[in-house]
Amino acid sequence: MDNIIVVAYLLGVLVLGLWAGRGIRSLQDYSVVHRNYSSWVIFATLAASFIGGGFSSGNAAKVFVFGIANIVALWGFSLKELLIAAFVAPRTGPFRDCISVGGIMRRQYGKTGQVITGLLGVLVCAGITGAQVGAMGTVFHTFVGTSREWGIAIGCGIVIAYSTFGGMNAVVMTDILQFILLAVTMPMALWLGIRHVGGVEALVQAVPPGHLNLFNEHMTPITLASLFLSFMLGETLVPPYVQRLLVSRTPRATAEGSLYAGLFSIPFFAVTGLIGLVALAIRPDLNSNQALPFVVQTLLPVGIKGLVIAGVISIVMSSADSFLNAASVALIGDVINPLRKQELADHHGLWIAKITTLLVGLGAVLFAMKIENVLDILLFTYNFWAPVVLVPLVATLLGIKANRKTFLVGALCGVAALSIWHWLLKDPQGIDGLVVGVLANLLAFSAMHQIDRLTGLEE
Repeated sequence: MDNIIVVAYLLGVLVLGLWAGRGIRSLQDYSVVHRNYSSWVIFATLAASFIGGGFSSGNAAKVFVFGIANIVALWGFSLKELLIAAFVAPRTGPFRDCISVGGIMRRQYGKTGQVITGLLGVLVCAGITGAQVGAMGTVFHTFVGTSREWGIAIGCGIVIAYSTFGGMNAVVMTDILQFILLAVTMPMALWLGIRHVGGVEALVQAVPPGHLNLFNEHMTPITLASLFLSFMLGETLVPPYVQRLLVSRTPRATAEGSLYAGLFSIPFFAVTGLIGLVALAIRPDLNSNQALPFVVQTLLPVGIKGLVIAGVISIVMSSADSFLNAASVALIGDVINPLRKQELADHHGLWIAKITTLLVGLGAVLFAMKIENVLDILLFTYNFWAPVVLVPLVATLLGIKANRKTFLVGALCGVAALSIWHWLLKDPQGIDGLVVGVLANLLAFSAMHQIDRLTGLEE
């Protein structure tokens, strides 16, 4: 019964994704569709995109080891969404004709800013796609019983198919289905797990007291603050999330969708984290990475287990398709077209975007199957997104005028500070290098901007 539910879900996602991709005629259609989505659609697709393996099973594993402090750290991401809803999303109106982060950056920092942003966007999206591909193989192996390789082939084959042919509309439509499923199944798993333990009071008594405190032997105030800021800054305005800000009906719908997503993430992160405490209460000797799978596999009844497994699969798929689509859009729109004397015609750009989606997806599959640790190499690029792009991008969206020189100085200072702090000094005091890199960029960008204002060179 459980396997039938999972197979039915996978077929449903494939059919929905291919159906939603009808009528795609240009790169504009492929990347931002008709720009007419409501705030509720933005909410669902945005939430489904950012809730990946790290914010679900990864969160449960961290809480299993470190306690509820990891939930509080993840709320840095929630705060980021609320700040974007309040200050950034309402100001997206002037950029309604853009299809990517690079297109926004070009407005102030020229072709140089666009290409640098595009290259980093491709690397970040490819790395995150690879991570989700690896997670997908593990999910299928753990829950369905297939080999890791077959799990990767089945799950990613479906994602690659509808992402390649359906573009953003297919991603959004499948995200809505996946969001509904994960929003229902994760709280269901937690509720059944707490019932199995004997209730909330029994759960509290069964776990080590330190796990219920913000600070313990594993988590100092500085470490928690650093993690909070890392989650707050690390994924801010990465390409898939910016695309969601550009496909809404109005800037108000963008702001409302971002607000709902931020509010939703607060209890959701608590739910997935507390599942880790349930696993700890029942099996303290368990491998922490098996916390969420253990609760699903051993505590849930037939039928409900199938739904929850489909929900876990949807968590991974919804992140993979978003980053896969964003990688192809960044490559065509922000790297290839700006470097050409004449931009690709609509139909040529569309086909190259589809081919790029297919190749990035297949590349991620091959890396995950053959060289698992390559994901660590790819994911290190993630550290360079926020220290390079975040400050100048937010400045542009807020209407702060700056030039290419200011962008380049800020970017170089951000990368230098990150590199020295993280690789040379090894993150002193547990403060993440990403935080230091963003701060260095902010200081350098602000200083250069003030100098240009005083000398009349800000334009």
